[in-house]
Amino acid sequence: MLLYEDIITGAEMFSDAFPVKEVDGIVYEVDCAMITIKEGDVDIGANPSAEEQEEGTDNSAQTVNNVIHSFRLQQMNFDLASWKAHIKGYMKNIKEKIPEGGREREEFERGATAYAKKIITLHKKDKDGGSNYEFYIGDGDWIITDENEQDEAKKQKEGMVALLNYREDGITPYFTFWKHGLKQVKL
Repeated sequence: MLLYEDIITGAEMFSDAFPVKEVDGIVYEVDCAMITIKEGDVDIGANPSAEEQEEGTDNSAQTVNNVIHSFRLQQMNFDLASWKAHIKGYMKNIKEKIPEGGREREEFERGATAYAKKIITLHKKDKDGGSNYEFYIGDGDWIITDENEQDEAKKQKEGMVALLNYREDGITPYFTFWKHGLKQVKL
């Protein structure tokens, strides 16, 4: 199994236990689903057994997104302007991690800019004035509680912001993660 970690913060973002598709050589789209969990359940991305499916829901059951739940992703309240400000700095940080003069860096520069513009265009299309996207970061805070945590909080601010959207059916959720902002860890 492959685990995908944010190369800046080290936060676990998703694994290949979920359906993963590379898009335009620049992002991964990870299909997710709404699941019902009971207190004490652990979701590793596998399908429930027949016995688990037969069990009814009890009072402590919650419906959650399986990727958000499994990797403890934290929702951020970004609007388009704050996401645009973040993405500029984030892309600069990722670019610095890709060796200069290589084809990968050139592809990233060209592809990331084009894909970010695509996201902005889709973001603006919401007729209700809201956002098509929900924004998530890896497990951790952006809040500095003492001086020793300042460097960690700075890394979180500079880390990946994953985008949650829905397929054309309006029901099926999926995440978009920046490919070059992740490292694969084989488990």
